[in-house]
Amino acid sequence: MPRPERGGRRNPRVTLGRVKAVSRPTPHLARIVLDAPGLAGREIGGSADHYVKLLFPPPGVVYPEPFDLQAIRAELPRDRWPRMRTYTIRTWDEAAHELTIDVVLHGDSGLAGPWASAARPGDEIRFAGPGGGYAPDPSADGHLLIGDESALPAISVALEMLPETARATVFVEVAGPEDEQELTAPPGTSLTWIHRDTSPVGDALVKAVTAAGLPTGDVQAFVHGEAAFVKELRALLVGAGLPRDRVSISGYWRQGLDEDDWQVAKRAENPA
Repeated sequence: MPRPERGGRRNPRVTLGRVKAVSRPTPHLARIVLDAPGLAGREIGGSADHYVKLLFPPPGVVYPEPFDLQAIRAELPRDRWPRMRTYTIRTWDEAAHELTIDVVLHGDSGLAGPWASAARPGDEIRFAGPGGGYAPDPSADGHLLIGDESALPAISVALEMLPETARATVFVEVAGPEDEQELTAPPGTSLTWIHRDTSPVGDALVKAVTAAGLPTGDVQAFVHGEAAFVKELRALLVGAGLPRDRVSISGYWRQGLDEDDWQVAKRAENPA
């Protein structure tokens, strides 16, 4: 089990993965398959939003072996800690020890995007996790799944977890038609692709969801993606009377901030 860090913070379990395959399902997406035998026997697949945190050492920093994240955080200054970038597990093949993640590409900026663009078989990457907590309730009358590219892996997994008799209403915003994907979903699924084009992230998505109205009955909702539109949709859903325990909603990222700065901002907005 991961050990608690000083002050009660848990020391995440870290696994070493090796790139096994890289593909481009869409122009702005890299699908990375990692050979990750260290995950064998872990409970993965019960949540649609299971995720791992990729670890990127700062330039010029080499950590001693065996790698110990707790020791690094205890003994090194913060600017020498690994940077973390969070990605939903798209698939996990227990027999083959293959972990698949989808990385949205934003050009040459950032950490994970450039790494994924340049990744080749044999490359190594450490990651912490998995974590997660949302799973579609098969007893719900309907499911409302809303997100942008960052939430698409979790939405895809959720649809694959639903029974064939389920009703699902799905809104996904992507940059353009070339970024749409083939999704496996129950026959009773209404899927709306929204193309951002030159609009700000989430603008067209919020308008489409608002105009469509909400499904009736006992609805379970999953709304994740850029923080600004998630905040708008939170107000819409809660204002419409959806019970808070039927809504999984969170900002995965915020426009203009990298994940490090966004995590700091989230802690400031929601102090413990």
